[in-house]
Amino acid sequence: MHGFFSDPQTTTTFIRLDHCPPWPNPELALGVGRHQDDVGRLDVKRRTDGQWVRVRPVEDSSLVGDIIQVWSNDRYESAEHRVSVNAEKERFSMPCFFNPGSGTIVEPLEELVSAENPARYHGYNSGRFFGTSRKNSNFRKLGVENIPRSRISGRN
Repeated sequence: MHGFFSDPQTTTTFIRLDHCPPWPNPELALGVGRHQDDVGRLDVKRRTDGQWVRVRPVEDSSLVGDIIQVWSNDRYESAEHRVSVNAEKERFSMPCFFNPGSGTIVEPLEELVSAENPARYHGYNSGRFFGTSRKNSNFRKLGVENIPRSRISGRN
């Protein structure tokens, strides 16, 4: 994408190894968020009422993160999500994270902005966002969206 991931000295790309053993009372525990596999139990928070909704895994699919939401000018939406533990099956997973260089300014891509579809976000520095907002939140959503600080007010 526009060379945002081309410099291995500045990009942040990593794989995390996760293990969630079976848990007798899954409703009382939370597994590892921000990934999915064939064990299921991926929950997405519905924006309309704040309720968690269980979704079925879709093979060869990806969850869209905050940066893609900004680059796509809201064409793709970053959904708040979590993964719950399972009572019968253990889960082993290796979620992959791809982030642009720390000096990259994240803003809607030019080809997705027009008079009819104006930019919905101001640009922000990827490194500062990742280094403060996400790390300080232990890589979870902060109870409010992480990216609206850069959102242009008055636009939905």
